[in-house]
Amino acid sequence: MQTTSRMVTVGGLVLGAAGIGVLWAAGVRFPVAVPPGMVILLAGAVFVGLARWRWAPAVGVLLGLFVAAGWAISPTGWPNLTGRHGAAVAAGQAVQLLGVLIAVGAGAVALRRAGSSARPAPRTPPAGPGPGR
Repeated sequence: MQTTSRMVTVGGLVLGAAGIGVLWAAGVRFPVAVPPGMVILLAGAVFVGLARWRWAPAVGVLLGLFVAAGWAISPTGWPNLTGRHGAAVAAGQAVQLLGVLIAVGAGAVALRRAGSSARPAPRTPPAGPGPGR
């Protein structure tokens, strides 16, 4: 069911935001007072959950890919995940990654299901005389 995969996408985004919250609570410094990634993921979760467009789960997929790519290219990504900066940081990083990867997978499923459930184009009868004409 599309609604289920859409809600799992929302849950993944919220879980990713919670992971950022754990990182913040563990003392990881962010460029502004409230971690922007947390706000962005929560805003994306609200959008995916409330918007009724077929393509809305794509927002969750894109946000998840963006955060995962940011983690992969960050010089602190792997050290955070492997516990070099403490167990709380490792837990927060793991929760964040798990959440956004869930959002990517579930969002892709929701998009696939939304595309396959789209109403097919009406069939037009063939031109020319038909049987019984």
